[in-house]
Amino acid sequence: MNITFRGIGYTPNDEDRAFLDKKLQKIAFAEDYLHDLDIAVKKEAKGIGFHIDAVLHFVWRKEKVVSEDCYELYEGIEKLADKIQSVAKKEKEIMKDN
Repeated sequence: MNITFRGIGYTPNDEDRAFLDKKLQKIAFAEDYLHDLDIAVKKEAKGIGFHIDAVLHFVWRKEKVVSEDCYELYEGIEKLADKIQSVAKKEKEIMKDN
């Protein structure tokens, strides 16, 4: 699985990447069918906080997008990782049923 982590109006550092990698260990079960995972962190211009988008690319050519708005980046990454895990499990079940 290829993981892309980038920032928009924000430059992710090594600690951010390490935290993300740790949280994404939850989706190790999906490595066989999750081809790419693109994560973009946008620093909101108004107010404080972040908007995080993740695009999941499955090997059966389907894409799913999950998003999270948060004030604390690490809190948002944790919630996003949970959402990614949930979507990956649902997609796996759908493909098993077909």
